Amino acid sequence: MQKITTFLWFDKQAEEAAKFYCSVFKESKILGITRHLEGSGVGKGEVLTVQFRLGDQEYVALNGGPHFKFTEAISLMINCKDQKEVDYYWEKLLAGGGQESACGWLKDRYGLSWQVTPTILLEMVADQDREKAQRAFNAMLQMRKIEIRKLKEAYDG
Repeated sequence: MQKITTFLWFDKQAEEAAKFYCSVFKESKILGITRHLEGSGVGKGEVLTVQFRLGDQEYVALNGGPHFKFTEAISLMINCKDQKEVDYYWEKLLAGGGQESACGWLKDRYGLSWQVTPTILLEMVADQDREKAQRAFNAMLQMRKIEIRKLKEAYDG
C-alpha cells in the first residue's frame, strides 16, 4: 500500500469515473469497491468508495454527495513523451462533456482538472538560456492543447 493516496470526492459517480479513468490509462484497473452498510443513511449496498490504479499510482473515488466540487486548485498532470500522447489524452479526457482550458489544462466530464503536458515543455522552460525559455513559455500561454511543433518554433526563435 502506498503511503499517500489521492482521494477524489464525487457526488455519486465514483464507480463510473473510476471505470472511465481506467479506460483512458494503460495498465490501470479497479482494485476494490466498498459499499454502504445498513444505517449509513444511504441505501445498503450502494457504492461508497472505489479504489483504482492508474499506472503505478493508486486513487480512491468517494461517493460523498453534492457538498463539494472539484476546482482548478488541484489537478493531475500527465507527462507526455510526444504529440501523439498529448493528443490521445486530450481527446479521451475531453470526451463526453469535458472542457478545454488554457496552457494544456482541461476539465473532464466529472469536473476534475488535468494538465496534459509534454515533457519537452518542462525542459524548455527550465533551459539556462532564459530567452529561449521565455519564448517557449510565451507560446504555451497562447495555447489550449499544447502543440509541440509550435513550442519548438518559438523556442528556436
